[in-house]
Amino acid sequence: MIASPSRLLQAAAHLHAADSKLAPYIDRSGICTITPHTNYYQSLVDSIIGQQLSVKAARSIRERFYIRYGKNTLLAPEEILSSSVDDLRAVGLSGAKARYVQDLAQHVLDGRLTFDRIEQLTNDEVIAMLTAVKGIGEWTAHMFMMFCMGRLDVLPVGDLGVKNGMKILYGLDAVPTPDEMRVIAVKFNWHPYESVASWYVWQSLDIIP
Repeated sequence: MIASPSRLLQAAAHLHAADSKLAPYIDRSGICTITPHTNYYQSLVDSIIGQQLSVKAARSIRERFYIRYGKNTLLAPEEILSSSVDDLRAVGLSGAKARYVQDLAQHVLDGRLTFDRIEQLTNDEVIAMLTAVKGIGEWTAHMFMMFCMGRLDVLPVGDLGVKNGMKILYGLDAVPTPDEMRVIAVKFNWHPYESVASWYVWQSLDIIP
């Protein structure tokens, strides 16, 4: 199920009725703002660039791409592979991130990562395909499915914000494990709107995802 205004409205109504802990934050925050798009490649490059950086620092590095290469978008896969690691480091990437974006570019060019059929894949298949790229882990795959593909049934079990929010909302003694998060999602009938429920958990902490 993919995010749309009508489905997000349905999700809010479903979760409001199913989970009294989320209901106040649904009332406060209104309809979830997840909006799918198809700029998949650039989103993955952005995700790699932004790892362990502030939003401001990641934006600065992307702007250096534009200036250095005279473009208004990030480099195409062919251009990234034709650049050396030192070239990519010159715009602010670490050596590791330079190699990660090159590995992503190679996966795209040789067809190991293809976007023309990704909508037909299951969540597990998307995760497997993305995490085969160096520098892309399960958390990044979850964020990609939620905020790029707009899938509504993703539970980001590795996200610290969701973990902390669940701990507070459900009165847990410690941050939940992935299995405990799944149990909570089932108990409070989040399916098929786990992505939206997670968005409201972020709202409970005043986090903007």
